[in-house]
Parts: sequence; structure tokens; C-alpha cells
Amino acid sequence: EQAVLETVLPAPAEESNSTDSAKAPKVNCEERNITGIDRFTLHILNVSQDLMEFLNPNSSDCTLVLFYTPWCRFSASLAPHFNSLPRAFPTLRFLALDASQHSSLSTRFGTVAVPNILLFQGVKPMARFNHTDRTLETLKDFIFNQTGIEAKSDVAVTEEDWEGPLPSVLTKGIDWLLLFSLLFLASFVMYATVRTESIRWLIPGQEHEHQE
Repeated sequence: EQAVLETVLPAPAEESNSTDSAKAPKVNCEERNITGIDRFTLHILNVSQDLMEFLNPNSSDCTLVLFYTPWCRFSASLAPHFNSLPRAFPTLRFLALDASQHSSLSTRFGTVAVPNILLFQGVKPMARFNHTDRTLETLKDFIFNQTGIEAKSDVAVTEEDWEGPLPSVLTKGIDWLLLFSLLFLASFVMYATVRTESIRWLIPGQEHEHQE
């Protein structure tokens, strides 16, 4: 089933006419109990894991999910900033998945380009991060504006965040979606050219004009 994100996005116009409503959270997230948790880190789904297994349909807790590919330079530059988010928001959950390995999920949630960041409440996508400047600060602002949850002030991007768990170094790979698109386009152009040539010979007068 195709997920419809637009119906749950916050209303436009930034609600500038009302100071109180602008400060109210747009997504009322249930903060998880962090008692006994010493290390807050990002979880990356492998090819056999399904995103729905990590989202609780019976809860109103929130999860920030990143769709990325290891050979996308924008994903690589975002990686250290996204790796630091679990420490900034320990009461929220953070997941990442390789969009090329989870094509069905990418289609379901409208991932046409990576990196793509969605805020889920339970299993429902609530908002999409659309800022072109993908840094820790813009991500913290996005989460605060949507949920009203403030980030820990002492969190910054560290050398460990550059090392993982999300890779910040590009890996060699083939963008199969782009390759398929180029092959489809080339095939269509060839078909259209042959088809046009065939139709031209069926038009009266075209054959004589060609002979002259």
C-alpha cells in the first residue's frame, strides 16, 4: 500500500499569525524510557530486515528513518551528522536503511532520491526533511519544530561519528536505478525513431519526394 505522506504533513504558512500554535509540537511523540541505556546509537537495517519490524503500530513513539545509498556523496556527507543524532535525542529512535536493498520500501514511501529522511510516529510517516543543508543543527531544528523535543546542548559531531555506524566514505557501486532509466530512455528513442520512419513511408507523396 502506498503511504500518503502529504495528508499528515504540518499546515503551510508556518502559522505566523499565532505565536502559541507555532510553538506547539506538530507531532506528539511519546518519549521512550531510557533508564539503563548507556549507549545511544543509530541502527542500520540489513537486507533481510524489514522496517515495519522496528516500528510499533500500537505506540505513538517517534522514529527518524534515513533512506541512503553507500555510493551517494550526499548520503556520505550527511552520515556523521545523522550518526550523532541519537545522542542529541536519546528518547527518540533512529534507523537507516540502504534504499537500493529495500526498493519496495523506497517505492512505498516515495523515495525518488537519496538521502531521504522521514519522521514516523508508530508506523505512520508524519513529515519529511526537505532542507538542502543537511547538518546536525538543521536536523535538530527539524526534530524540534516537529516534535517540540529539545536536543541536548552538549552534543556535537565527533571523530567517531565520521567512522560509523553510517559510512561517511563512499563505496564503489552501480546505481541500477539510474542505469535502468538510461537504458529505458535509449530504447524508447530508438523505438520512436524506427516507428517514425515507418510511418513516413505510409504517407502519400513521401516516397516520391524521397526518390527525387
